[in-house]
Amino acid sequence: MDEEEEDLATYKVVVNHEEQYSIWPVDRENPLGWEDRGPSGPKAECLAYINEVWT
Repeated sequence: MDEEEEDLATYKVVVNHEEQYSIWPVDRENPLGWEDRGPSGPKAECLAYINEVWT
């Protein structure tokens, strides 16, 4: 996937039982052990949310 296509993708924020955050494409099933937490939207928006809440 080139950078332009990636910018158009929509992501969601996911978190695991250890409170580790990540982003995942909204059209894919969450990895085992991860659940939705926070917004979905552009990559930058999701990463900004993680930056605010992850301690």
